[in-house]
This record gives sequence, C-alpha cells and structure tokens, in this order.
Amino acid sequence: MTVKKRKALGQSKAKNDSSTTTALPDQQNHHHHHQNNNKNKNRNKSSGDINGDNDDDVKTSNGKTHSITTKEKKEKGDEDKEGEEKQDDKYNKESHSTHNHNNVKSKKLKKIRESRRVMFILGALLGLVITVFFTTSKGTFPADLDNLVNFDQLNNMFEDWTNWKEILPNGLQSFLQDADAETKLHGSADSFSVGQRLKALQNYTAKYNVVMVPGVISTGLESWGTTTTGDCPSIGYFRKRLWGSFFMLRTMVLDKACWLKNIMLDEETGLDPPDIKVRAAQGFEAADFFLAGYWIWNKILQNLAVIGYSPDNMISAAYDWRLTYIDLEKRDGYFSKLKSQIEMTKKMTGQKSVLVGHSMGSQVIFFFLKWVEAKGEHFGNGGSKWVNTYIEAVIDISGSMLGTPKTIPALLSGEMKDTVQLNALAVYGLEQFFSRRERVDMLRTFGGVASMFPKGGDVIWGNLTYAPDDPVNTLETNITDGASGAITEGASKSGSSFGSFMKYKQEDGTVEEFTIAQSLQKLLKDAPGWYSKRVEENYSHGVAKTASQLSANNQDPLKWVNPLEASLPNAPNLKLYCFYGVGNPTERAYKYVPADKKSVKLDAVIDSESADGVALGDGDGTVSLLTHVMCHEWQKGSKSRYNPGNVDVTVVEIKHEPDRFDLRGGAKTAEHVDILGSAELNELVLTVASGHGDKIKNRYVSNLKQIVENMDL
Repeated sequence: MTVKKRKALGQSKAKNDSSTTTALPDQQNHHHHHQNNNKNKNRNKSSGDINGDNDDDVKTSNGKTHSITTKEKKEKGDEDKEGEEKQDDKYNKESHSTHNHNNVKSKKLKKIRESRRVMFILGALLGLVITVFFTTSKGTFPADLDNLVNFDQLNNMFEDWTNWKEILPNGLQSFLQDADAETKLHGSADSFSVGQRLKALQNYTAKYNVVMVPGVISTGLESWGTTTTGDCPSIGYFRKRLWGSFFMLRTMVLDKACWLKNIMLDEETGLDPPDIKVRAAQGFEAADFFLAGYWIWNKILQNLAVIGYSPDNMISAAYDWRLTYIDLEKRDGYFSKLKSQIEMTKKMTGQKSVLVGHSMGSQVIFFFLKWVEAKGEHFGNGGSKWVNTYIEAVIDISGSMLGTPKTIPALLSGEMKDTVQLNALAVYGLEQFFSRRERVDMLRTFGGVASMFPKGGDVIWGNLTYAPDDPVNTLETNITDGASGAITEGASKSGSSFGSFMKYKQEDGTVEEFTIAQSLQKLLKDAPGWYSKRVEENYSHGVAKTASQLSANNQDPLKWVNPLEASLPNAPNLKLYCFYGVGNPTERAYKYVPADKKSVKLDAVIDSESADGVALGDGDGTVSLLTHVMCHEWQKGSKSRYNPGNVDVTVVEIKHEPDRFDLRGGAKTAEHVDILGSAELNELVLTVASGHGDKIKNRYVSNLKQIVENMDL
C-alpha cells in the first residue's frame, strides 16, 4: 500500500471516529494514543517504500536470513490492514457503548434534578425548617418583619402610599367608591365593629339580660361515657366533641361505626342507648363556632361584649337538639334550668331578659313560653303572669316557627339540594362514605328534628294547584343574580304550583302528586312504627280554628311546638321581633323517581337527572318564606286569636345581598346561618338588648304580609 493511500485511510478513520462518537476526556486520550501508534507504524512501513527497497531481509529464529519478496510484503500489508481495521472497529464499538451508558446516567441525573416532586419536597422541608427556626426565636423579629405577620398592622407599611387609588382606571375607582358608600351606609361586619359603632355614635350600653338559644345542629355535643368494654368503649371519647368539632370529622372518617353508635339515640326510648352518654356542651363555646373558623354566634357575642355584656348578664342556653322538647325537660331538666337562670339574673340585675332564638331555637323559646306557665309535673308552674314579669322581649332570627319543607326529603331519602346537585363522582363518594340510608336512619332517631316538619297543611302550604308562595305572589321587589330570576324561570318551566310538593314518578311512567300534608303522611306511613309513634306523640301539625281550642291547648304539650294550635302568652308588656332573610332561593318542592336498588337501599330518591328535581322558592336558603306567616298573623294584635295579650310585634325582612368577595356573605347577607354575622342583624339585636327597641320600624321586602291577609286562618 502506498504512503498516500495509507494516510488517506488514516484520515478517514480519524474523521469517522470524531463524527460518530463523543468521547469523555479519558476516552479521548485513549483514542488519541491509539491513533499515534497506528501513525508510527505507517511511517515505518512507508519509509521503506520511499528508499526504493522492494525486498527485505528478516532474521529467523534459527539465525538464518530470509529474503521477503514484494508479493509477500503486499500480502503482509493486507493482513496488517485487516488487523488494524478490526482493532479500530472493536474500539469504536466499545467507545459507543461507553458513551451511551454515560448518556443514560446523565439523563437520569437531569431527570431527578428537574423532578417537580423532588423540588416540592425540598421546598416543603425548607419551609418547615424556616418555620421552626422563626417560631423558636421569639422576640428576635425586627419591627418591620413583625408587620408582615400582624395583619392588623399591615396598613402601617403603606402609610406613604395614601393616594394609590388615583392610579387605577376610572371605572374601577367608581366601583370602589360605590363599595365604600355601601359600607358606610350599612356598616361593617368586621369583628366588634357593630358594637363599637353603636357605642360611639348612639351611646348604647347593656340593659336587659340576654339569653341566646341556638338552632338545630348548632350546639356541640360531647361524650360523657366511661365504659371500657364492648365494641366501642366510650371512655376513649370522654369529653370529646362528637358533634361540632374537627374531632367529629376525624371520628366519622376513621371510626364511623362507633361514631354512629354514640351519636344516634335509642329507637324505642328516644334517649341514650345503653352504655352511651352524650350531652350538649355548655357555655358560650357551645355555639360560638361549629368548627374552628366557622363562626355561628361569635359575631353577636363580640358586639354584645363591646356594649357591656358578660357572663353576668348574658347566657347561652345550649341544648341537645336531638331530643324531643318534652324529653329535654325529662332527661336534662333544660326548661327548669332556663327558668331558674332567668329568675336569678333578674334578681341580680333588676332587669328582665331578652330571649334570642335562631332557627329551631325560636321554636324552643315558643315551647318554653307555654311550658313555663303550665301546671303539672314536668311543667314550669310559673302561672299566667310569669312571662310578663320576667321576659322583656323575644327576638326570632330566621325562626322555623311553622317548620320548613326541606325537612321532609331529609327524613324520607336523606337528601337535600346540596347533595342532589353534586356531580356523579361526588355522589358516588358520598354514598360510599355515608349513604342516604345511613343518613335517614340516623336522623330518624333524632326526635327533635321532627319538630321542623311543616305545619298548617294546605292552609299554609297550598294544594295541588295553588300555593300562597307561588312565584307571582312573593317578592315585592325583583331580586337578581340567581334569586328571583331562578325562581321565576323554574316555575314557568314546570308550569306547576309549589302546592304539588312531591311528584313521584312510578316505574310504569305515571306520576303521583302529593301536597305537603300528604307527603308527611306518606313519610310516617312508610317509616318504622317506632318513628311514626314518636312523631305523633310529640308533635301536631294542624290548625286551631277557635279561641276555645287554643285555650284548651294551653295544657297540652303536644300542641306547644305549633303556633297555629297554641297562642302567644297573655303578656301585654312583651315585645316580639321577627328578623328574617328573603330573596335567597330555598327548597320548596321535589320530584322523586324509583331508586336503583343495586346502589341505594331506599324506595325512592330525588330525580337528579331533572333540571327541576328540586324546585326553589323564596326564603333564606334553608327556611321557606311561609314559615314566617305567624309573625304577620301575630302582628294583627288582639284582632287575632293567636295574640290574646296584644303583644307588640315588629317585622324586619332583610334582603339577601351577599358580598361577592366574602365566603360568608359579608355585611348584607341574609342567608340562614350567615345572617348571624350580618351588620344589620347585629345592630337590631344590640338595639333591642340596650333598651332602644322602639326605634326599630317594620320593613317589608316580600308580599308575605298581603299573603297572610288573604289566608283563611
């Protein structure tokens, strides 16, 4: 082979090596050394050709000299060439394999470094370390850093930036100005703000004693059991809140069977099951918050405290809302204790009491007013003058005096609008965790919940073709943003009345309709005998047509939960205030279909496939507008047989206008629970408690007053 050809071959190999492989530094050195050896060999061979020597002499092993011909040299050169090519091919394969292996390792390392999970874990660990460091180094914060933590002082950091609104667009500036004007007009709902404003501007101070009576499910329930045997020893739950706490949620998830065993009442007695003892939490903390961060009565407590209230002149009358009202007295002595507390506070302060009830709490107060004057065992025996002597006023906040329609589907199929409107996956998850059958079984053991069944039958709630609260009859002023709009639209689509309370689609396609009264009878007929018996022994849902009937009912506790069958006390000095929300879509009628027996252990469920499976009427989101009929009936004074003592009644309807940026509705909400934090409601309560109730004027937003005028009561 000529020198020129060998050099060209060597350059071609070098070029191929450099183009097909990317060697690491140590591999490159090895390759370079290999190429140098090949080049030296080529130089030695080519030097012979250049000198013109065609034959070479080689010394053999025996010492003799052998002459190599040109042909032999050529053959030997070809063999050397083949050996070199094989050696180069072997090296190239090894180098390429090593390169691929290192590439895989490099990619794995890069993938680990760029992994979101790794970065998240590292970030979480770093945050934890920083948190531990700062929380264990109290007192060493610089003043500026403290402003970042103390949100009350956050504005101090922006004192120099006083004209920040000027840089905003004109439209946004106008929006903010309108918002500021509304806040000044209606007041802020921030903690303590209502009390501070009324104290500073109106000089309001504490006058009458205040008794707060929470609503259904608002009061926390705690275990006092100490058993150590059985499947669910209660000693592990001692003094733990089984209702109204995060412990409740944790126990429901991790130990649902034992939680249900403790929280459910005995089917036959309606009281605690054997070896179980659950009681209502006591004190203000019993109903100030349901869960941490979710306030109920806390806003009212804060504002009352600002104008001078404390445990000396204010109490929270918490109760076990699971029990029937008469069982509250028989088991816990609830009404006897309440009577004694009211008498004691008047003895200490010289002032009467203001009873403030929310939701079911208003019904409890009404029952108490009848119980305290009645004669007999388990009754108050206070006489006909007791209420006039000890009670200054009753405040009914979103009370369920005549019940609420949504109670029937809750006890019939364990459903409500919020569960029906869940997506399919959420419904499946809820059904697996806490099925409708389990919900029904639990709620039916709670005799107190049945007190919220609708009362008054067709007179109040309508027949199959007409209801007093059909959309055209309710609101005096239009409500937008999904309130009246949704109500009117739903009614026009269905073309039926709210009086047709329950439409049940049979398996053959026919539809059976029920009024509220008929739906309640169907529920009691289909329910277990023990449940029907408890409801019938403790509650009545009719209408007393004559004054003599009402008078006879004064000694019948079966009638005391129904204001249509029991009159107000004959207490001329008593004042009654009804404060409730309107304009918030509220469950009013339902469509039922046969249940899928494979997944639901019930006969029928609400039709979740239908757009109007749950028809919405006017109310506060929980309690229907017609529940407040009695407030307007009582307002007729002595002209109504239901108000023989001519009790002064004031009605304030609060339009639901929630703040779109506040999860709890803000200062102008009228939602059933959130109304307890609204600025206007707090102002009204403080006005009555401080002795300025005469300043409150009637205000009507709906046409309920006119509706009551046309009712045949």
